[in-house]
Amino acid sequence: MLNMFFQRLQSAGGVLKANSILLFLSLILFAAGAYAADALPVSTLPWWGWALALFVTCFFLGIVAVPSGVGGGVLFVPIVGGFFPFHLDFVRGAGLLVALASSLAAGPSLMRAGLADLRLALPLAVLASASAIAGALVGLAIPSSVVQIALGLTILGIVILMATAKKSEFPIVPAADKLSVALSMHGYFRDTAQGKNIAWKVHRTPLGIFLFVLIGFIGGLFGVGAGWANLPVLNLLMGAPIKLAAGTSGLILTLASSSATWVYLNEGSVLAIIAVPSVIGMMLGAMIGARLLHVLKASVVRKMVITLLLFAGIRALLKGLGVWP
Repeated sequence: MLNMFFQRLQSAGGVLKANSILLFLSLILFAAGAYAADALPVSTLPWWGWALALFVTCFFLGIVAVPSGVGGGVLFVPIVGGFFPFHLDFVRGAGLLVALASSLAAGPSLMRAGLADLRLALPLAVLASASAIAGALVGLAIPSSVVQIALGLTILGIVILMATAKKSEFPIVPAADKLSVALSMHGYFRDTAQGKNIAWKVHRTPLGIFLFVLIGFIGGLFGVGAGWANLPVLNLLMGAPIKLAAGTSGLILTLASSSATWVYLNEGSVLAIIAVPSVIGMMLGAMIGARLLHVLKASVVRKMVITLLLFAGIRALLKGLGVWP
């Protein structure tokens, strides 16, 4: 049934239908969060009710997170931390597992379609995973309010950077640098929305590698997987097309998130009642989100990234300041 559904999306008018679906899912997600926060007092909802709410919320998060390339963790942590009655340390621990689950679920489909490239991902992922361990250790030692404020400010900075950047769908790369050539960071991918193959290459690779060390540290610190930072570095700095950057970001998350997760597990900051329904819902949603990435235009993906990050950044900042309890 899913195959027939997405074949119809790829026909005439399919992109418009996909955009409408994503808008509808976003509205459902935000309404569900508000309902969980305001309509139901914590004392009246049984334990399985919160588990079911987590599953439904993460299912919709998985659908919208994969096409945006930000990973499920960056949306999971501020939304669940703000609308559900769980301590932030447990939310961050589950957030890394959620980011890992969404990436693993979407990875095979994205690689088959050429929207994720191992040669681009592996050198960056190895460095990010090492620094993520250090970030996780520091993050558990910092008060949660400080982490919320820092997370909100960082994400809003990324939103401003992406909103003001031009030609980010298909960046112009004058020439590949020596390091990217040596690592074979170039190739082609099929843009189904345009119906043609797109050649790509990257530059500024040494600076990109340095930034991915910082990205891994920040991802482990916040417990969000750092997909929100992978995308702009790959796209705006190194010059990878945004759809390729979105897909490759997921591959990087699989290594970086898995290494930081062990620190949270060792400190007892991962609860099965939070992590299990969240991971299952995210993986099921991510499988659908990976299909949507095939039919969406690059400009639509960029708008999704900015919208989702803006919501998550404002929510985290207000939560840390105590303005929005």
